[in-house]
Amino acid sequence: MAMATVTSVSSSNSSHSTLLSAFPVSAEGWRAFPAPAKLNLFLHVIGRRADGYHLLQSVFQLIDLADTIHLRLRDDAQVIHHNPLSGVPAETDLTVRAARLLQQETGYTKGVDIRVDKRIPMGGGLGGGSSDAATVLLALNRLWGVNLSRAQLMRLGLALGADVPFFIFGRNAFVEGIGEIMQEITTPEAWYVVLHPPVHVSTPAIFKDERLTRNTPSLKLRDLNTTASRNDLQAVAVSQHPQIAEFLDWLSQFGDARMTGSGSCVFTKCASQSAADRVISRLPDEMTGFTARSLKRHELSEFADE
Repeated sequence: MAMATVTSVSSSNSSHSTLLSAFPVSAEGWRAFPAPAKLNLFLHVIGRRADGYHLLQSVFQLIDLADTIHLRLRDDAQVIHHNPLSGVPAETDLTVRAARLLQQETGYTKGVDIRVDKRIPMGGGLGGGSSDAATVLLALNRLWGVNLSRAQLMRLGLALGADVPFFIFGRNAFVEGIGEIMQEITTPEAWYVVLHPPVHVSTPAIFKDERLTRNTPSLKLRDLNTTASRNDLQAVAVSQHPQIAEFLDWLSQFGDARMTGSGSCVFTKCASQSAADRVISRLPDEMTGFTARSLKRHELSEFADE
């Protein structure tokens, strides 16, 4: 899976009103914003800090599978989630926590209604919850006119989850540290087939497992295309959830297949949309999956100034 070359980050001169005009207000007062998924093109564990957090290296690739976050401004200070996930109290939902955190940080005194259309599989390693939270922060940064910088929003995002800053960063990236150190990279256009094994992988359980590889040699950015070839979490996830191996085995007949994040989703890169469609057309009835196209950047990437 060829990966990347470094590029510079450019800032936009677009006005705030022009940015928001791409997301028109419905008759009921809602605006709809995308929250894209990501793939880990590789994931290496290169060490562990004294506080127990693991040090990682990865390339995060945005893909066009996305949740949709609907926001409607309120005149009072309430943050209300209109369709919380089953079993997830609205108070603990990342989108609600993101909105309230932005209120607290800025002293903003008005609120927002939230509705989420979920398309990204939960617990699949695709970053859906983190992306939803990032989209709330980015969109409200403009809708509320608080206009925090990207660095400020990324700091807030890190308090919500390790992957949230990436989605606020908004470009494909070589990621290091515990997920907070990013360098923008340019990845080739690609299509992916992503399969979703019906198991829930506990990320803490993966990182606590004594069998986890924690000493993969650190990579330099220039080495990505030749030595970034695996997901160190995959072997442990497969040992804990053998069904992931069944999906990997089936997908590997079409190319290099690996897991994203801590799972359970697995993916392979295809040469074209038609090639990806052919793979999905052969998917056994007992397996679920989808095709996804690579994205160059998050549609809301300009909602925060550098």
